[in-house]
Amino acid sequence: MAVEHDVRDLKLAPGGRYRIEWAERDMPVLRQIRERFEKERPLEGVRLSACLHITTETANLARTLQAGGADVVLTASNPLSTQDDVAASLVSHFEIPVYAIKGEDNATYYDHLKRALDHKPHITMDDGADLVSELHKNRTELLDEVIGGTEETTTGVIRLRAMAHDGALKFPVIAVNDSLTKHLFDNRYGTGQSTIDGIIRATNVLLAGRVVVVGGYGWCSRGIAMRAKGMGANVIVTEVDPLKALEAVMDGFRVMPMIEAAPIGDIFVTSTGDINVIDTHHFEAMKDGAIVANSGHFNVELNIPGLREMATGEPRLVRPFVEQYRLPDGRAINVLAEGRLVNLSAAEGHPASVMDMSFANQSLGAEYMLRNGKSLENKVYTIPEEIDQEIARLKLESMGVTIDTLTEEQVRYLNQWQEGTT
Repeated sequence: MAVEHDVRDLKLAPGGRYRIEWAERDMPVLRQIRERFEKERPLEGVRLSACLHITTETANLARTLQAGGADVVLTASNPLSTQDDVAASLVSHFEIPVYAIKGEDNATYYDHLKRALDHKPHITMDDGADLVSELHKNRTELLDEVIGGTEETTTGVIRLRAMAHDGALKFPVIAVNDSLTKHLFDNRYGTGQSTIDGIIRATNVLLAGRVVVVGGYGWCSRGIAMRAKGMGANVIVTEVDPLKALEAVMDGFRVMPMIEAAPIGDIFVTSTGDINVIDTHHFEAMKDGAIVANSGHFNVELNIPGLREMATGEPRLVRPFVEQYRLPDGRAINVLAEGRLVNLSAAEGHPASVMDMSFANQSLGAEYMLRNGKSLENKVYTIPEEIDQEIARLKLESMGVTIDTLTEEQVRYLNQWQEGTT
């Protein structure tokens, strides 16, 4: 039976399969989960619709869910993040319906979301909460069948918590992003490396000696700042949270408002989850040739419509993923990847070894939701600590790292209050 799909070209599938297999070598935790899922089939009969970046790592997550018995459908969570060869391979080699084409327009993107929801999911798996949002806005007739969902990103968790606060969320969701084995590693090390990778692939600029301005100092932004500093950049951090700003200062970065950084920055990167982090008055203050990128989930962090109004004429595509806007006084502002997340648009996203833990969380989160969703309230939950700990243990084991264990005496000491200074 032909698998329903909307991908660029099924002839790309052989190359995609090789890359999926390459990524799998660096995903030992997910592989162990898949081996257990194949035996136990904990997701048997579950319809699962996933709105994720269609990458080699996501392909291995989909294979794991499928091994657990789930009936999986995939759609892209961003118009520019799809790897077309991977999408083709998932359809051709693994018989997983995929609706994703790199560079798809807005209408196609939402049509693909609709087709993923036509699957009538019991569990949703989201990266940015677009699937959940569309379900609540336009497909409410499907809500009764949904047991629960999982969410991958900071941006998505912010949206879902806002929904829960307003009483709008109609089923429980696990915030995979808030797991320690996700945000401590994926957000910091994954985003840090892949964002720098995307900027360099798009521009081929030397970071050493350049002034790099990083918007925000959450886990993603601090990873970007760390990696830029490691490559010799002079890093400035902008923040609105005094505690995070203080931490950035203590970590050795200059901290100032964006409007003060705008005239001196060479390269700008945002990763905050908020809107207009770089606004029109910031663009007005930038030097000629400034490079502007975003690594947050949505392109709203850069005010691209405002920049378009400021510019004379249409932007020029001077390199793949580099649009040059010319201001009335002749200065050029170079925007990468249309302001969409640069690490997945202009590069390949996070390395497989860090996504190994994130997607282990997704797999075990789906299993947990299936077992417990009906007893949970319509709120956003963090994955249980014992699952987080087990993922960390498996990761260390795969790396050949062993750690100490508490003795019985130490356990007793930690669970009493009588002993003090001696």
